[in-house]
Amino acid sequence: MPPDTVNPLVDLGRHARAAARVVAAASSAARDDALRVAADLIEERTALILEANAVDVTRAEADDADATSLDRLRLDARRVAGMAAGLRDVAGLPDPVGEVVEGWVRPNGLRVERVRIPLGVIGIIYENRPNVTSDAAGLCLKSGNAVLLRGSSSAISSNRVVAAALRDGLAKAGLPVGAVGLVEDTSRASAVAFMQLDGMIDCLIPRGGASLIASIREHATVPYVIDGIGNCHVYVDAAADLDMAESIVVNAKTQRPGVCNAAESLVVHRDVAAVFLPRVATALDGVTLLGDAAAREVLPHIGTATEEDFATEFLGLSLSIAVVDSLDAAIDHVTRYGSGHSEAIVTRDIAAAGRFTTEVDAAAVVVNASTRFVDGGELGLGAEIGISTQKLHARGPMGLRELTSIRYVVTGTGQVRT
Repeated sequence: MPPDTVNPLVDLGRHARAAARVVAAASSAARDDALRVAADLIEERTALILEANAVDVTRAEADDADATSLDRLRLDARRVAGMAAGLRDVAGLPDPVGEVVEGWVRPNGLRVERVRIPLGVIGIIYENRPNVTSDAAGLCLKSGNAVLLRGSSSAISSNRVVAAALRDGLAKAGLPVGAVGLVEDTSRASAVAFMQLDGMIDCLIPRGGASLIASIREHATVPYVIDGIGNCHVYVDAAADLDMAESIVVNAKTQRPGVCNAAESLVVHRDVAAVFLPRVATALDGVTLLGDAAAREVLPHIGTATEEDFATEFLGLSLSIAVVDSLDAAIDHVTRYGSGHSEAIVTRDIAAAGRFTTEVDAAAVVVNASTRFVDGGELGLGAEIGISTQKLHARGPMGLRELTSIRYVVTGTGQVRT
């Protein structure tokens, strides 16, 4: 790797490593003060943030970015206010650092406790979304960690201004500004070097599409947690309330189609398909529908869904549809094509809901509600740092506790082992 690519990263990493020790030892009040001051500064600098974001959006439009990418990139006053509110929400959450998860006393009198501690330095590599800059930094700082942020070139102007507010918040609270580092080199070489900051990054979390995840798996030499793609399903059971089902499907698909917890596939029990599919197709006006043979018998005007379509995270206004004969077949379909992110069932049958939540292998399973609720803020975690589709350390929306590790603290009165 060229020295001019690596050295700035190493310097950022060293500053973050030093800052992490200070932040971990700081009081909860100091960390909360930093977040609240940063929130105030983000609001005060709304005009600067929007001006910088306009530069990013103009550049992205000139590069023919698609509608989904532009939606993720674009900020307005409401979204900036949401970033500030997110920091305040995180500041108001209980501090996980120092929490005694469990404890017990051994027969020899040793007291054993499992205590939450910060991970250290969290690396975040992400695409487009400038709100991730504040959300991720807020969660990392609240949980006693330092953070290294490596955004995409498309959002670099926005990220600079937001990161500056975060660092100013740290300084005003008496904490080291190195606890929030922003990588300004957005080249591919820099991204690969970032993934290989051994001894400096304790946990790497990617926020992006399939190509970024593939790159992490190919190049990363530091520990990582995969924030996976979201090929999410809504299954409308034979016992579903169809008014409820229609509302849920429309919301899950269209409320914000370019995010990972949006529905990409609709699975409908054959017993209700003839009634439900025409009404939901009308409600999904503007959505491109692609169906299997059974779905097209009911909706002959829709396109044909291929194997690839059923496996695709569209991140836009397209939806695949499958008709199944049973709950077993629905679970099989979700298992075959799902990405392990978020899956929903709409049903009034308690037994069917129980089987779905038990047998579907996903980070989040939703009963009678939209998949769009699988989000850290909506589930009470404050802002989230990602939604893990892995099974080790963290799974599902990652909040404060998922940014900590466990330390055993053993206290004795002079015991020795014989």
